[in-house]
Amino acid sequence: MRRIALITGGAGFIGSHLADRLVREGARVRVLDDFSSGTEENLEASRAQIELLKGDLCDADLVARAVAGADVVFHQAAIASVPRSVAEPALTNRVNLDGTLGLLQAARAAGVRRFVFAGSCAVYGNGEQLPKTEEMAPSPESPYALQKLAAESYCRLFAKLYGFEAVALRYFNVYGPRQNPESEYAAVLPRFVAACLAGRAPTIFGDGEQTRDFVYVGDVVEANLLAAESAKAAGAVINVAGGRRISMNELLRAIQDVAGTKLTARYEPARAGDVRHSLASLARAEALLGFRPRTSLLDGLAVTIESYRGARAS
Repeated sequence: MRRIALITGGAGFIGSHLADRLVREGARVRVLDDFSSGTEENLEASRAQIELLKGDLCDADLVARAVAGADVVFHQAAIASVPRSVAEPALTNRVNLDGTLGLLQAARAAGVRRFVFAGSCAVYGNGEQLPKTEEMAPSPESPYALQKLAAESYCRLFAKLYGFEAVALRYFNVYGPRQNPESEYAAVLPRFVAACLAGRAPTIFGDGEQTRDFVYVGDVVEANLLAAESAKAAGAVINVAGGRRISMNELLRAIQDVAGTKLTARYEPARAGDVRHSLASLARAEALLGFRPRTSLLDGLAVTIESYRGARAS
């Protein structure tokens, strides 16, 4: 009988794309999600082939059921918001750190072979050195970043102390279809796209010269699948990114070029906890995973914008 791939947060943006890919490849897929941000609509394409468990990541009994019989765990569930972590550090710590530790313990007890954790480039903080390499000393600037750093440290310790094959992937700025632009804490790219398609002035926090390294969701899915199988990856922390940076002002111009709009941005003060510049080194990802991003920003934007147009029309 085929072993199970468990995806926590599998009804969310990245998790649902991962679920679709695994189903297409013939895996048995189980999803654990509390639907605080994910939706069943995200799983529509593969729902008939997915075992869905609804509930809290911090529910120990439910988590034990979720990991039972699993070969690999893809841990995508999180409250993935710097501003919300600043506003609610205890709540976000419960999910992002306590939830991860509980899941690690349950997965190890259940005999899970490989645990792939969705970490964050936020752990690097505001240091001036670019590109960001995994050997750099972390400098978290927000509770969210600190929680992600502590969680990936638990992954490394479980690998070292128990021989448990945990891998931490440090995501940079992931974008693509199904990313929610409506949340108060929405990521910048879907907010820009939604504003442009609605004819509203996009909001830029700060002067717009801050830079980010964007990576298409399909490339992130590929990195997860490679991390689940690579013999070299166990115990490692690995950047997952596009490998180039772009300013917010340039990003908005690129989105408007693809979308065919022309709007003037509204500038507001920079937000607490946001980093100034971000760019990943992908040397370790290529060496340990054989990972290279395949999707250019313009190609990814074209697919993303078309998906938002389709959602608005339906």
